[in-house]
Amino acid sequence: MSRRYKIEGKNGKGKEYILNTNYLIFEGEYSNKKKNGKGKEYDFLINQIKFEGEYLNGKRSGKGKEYIDTGKIIFEGEYLNGKRNGKGKEYYYSGILKFEGEYLDGKKNGKGKEYYNNGVLKFEGEYLYGEKNGKGKEFNDKGKLIFEGEYLNGEKSIKEY
Repeated sequence: MSRRYKIEGKNGKGKEYILNTNYLIFEGEYSNKKKNGKGKEYDFLINQIKFEGEYLNGKRSGKGKEYIDTGKIIFEGEYLNGKRNGKGKEYYYSGILKFEGEYLDGKKNGKGKEYYNNGVLKFEGEYLYGEKNGKGKEFNDKGKLIFEGEYLNGEKSIKEY
């Protein structure tokens, strides 16, 4: 299938299709043929929305929501230059909260909380480039504290004396 697109509307509201088809892949606001403002991306194979939110210079920037093929939200939060950036919430396919916290350049970065798929808190602490790093608390699936201390590159940092 061709990777070329047909854009209807260069400025203001418009739609984007796969060339020579009726497969809608985007509808929203444009400025100089680039996505700017609010819009929606579609997975044309299953005719389902996969993202809705804000764009700047053709990339996801601002608030937005990502969806899975069942139409459920898998992520909602802030974006910058097409990547998760700022505060966000990630969900299991069941719809239960999986992670809430801060992102930088698409990865967990800063303070955050992870949850088991039963909704119980699993981890609360600091992240760096997607890994647990710094102070943190780990809990079992019943909510009982099982570790409190430092993490380094995703692993518990046990100090030897």
